[in-house]
Amino acid sequence: MFHVSCSMSSMIAKLTGTIDFLREAYLVLDVSGVGYKVFVTAHTMGKLAGRTNVELHIHTYVREDILALYGFVDFEELEMFELLISISGIGPKAALSILSIADPKTVCAAVLNDDATILTRVSGVGKKIAQRVILELKNKIPNMSLGEKTQVVSDSDALEALVTMGYSVTQARETLKEISPEITDVGQRVKIALKNLGKR
Repeated sequence: MFHVSCSMSSMIAKLTGTIDFLREAYLVLDVSGVGYKVFVTAHTMGKLAGRTNVELHIHTYVREDILALYGFVDFEELEMFELLISISGIGPKAALSILSIADPKTVCAAVLNDDATILTRVSGVGKKIAQRVILELKNKIPNMSLGEKTQVVSDSDALEALVTMGYSVTQARETLKEISPEITDVGQRVKIALKNLGKR
């Protein structure tokens, strides 16, 4: 049975099918009559809202008697997930939690700026593990321009403010993306985001 699981791990890279039903942290995807339980981030869940037929990039996680599927709409999110779980102390659950509050660019910015704050917001990720993530990812992620780093970090603070006010991570993240990067003041970005959210 374990050898079969290993084979599946190398085979399943993508699934295309119909969403059978959604739960808070996973969905069941019907692929030609077979239902696959796929764990997803809040970001992916938000993108799937209202959709029936979907295509997901898949990471098949195999450990002894565990075989679990993790799905992502964006390939960049899958890549960051795989980088995160390659770090000692970060399992799939913690990696999903990190990517549910921070998209890949935000994680990159945190790493490149030695900012462990957003990582330690995840339950089970303490300062020591967060610092290990930063240390190990520093040489693995692509370089970003200073402008990109500054922008993403400011949105990390704005994102936290909006979530504290009761908005979902997905709502907050998508709204902030619509605001001009030339506006860098966190308070101003939150104010504009609230105004835009009020129109919906």
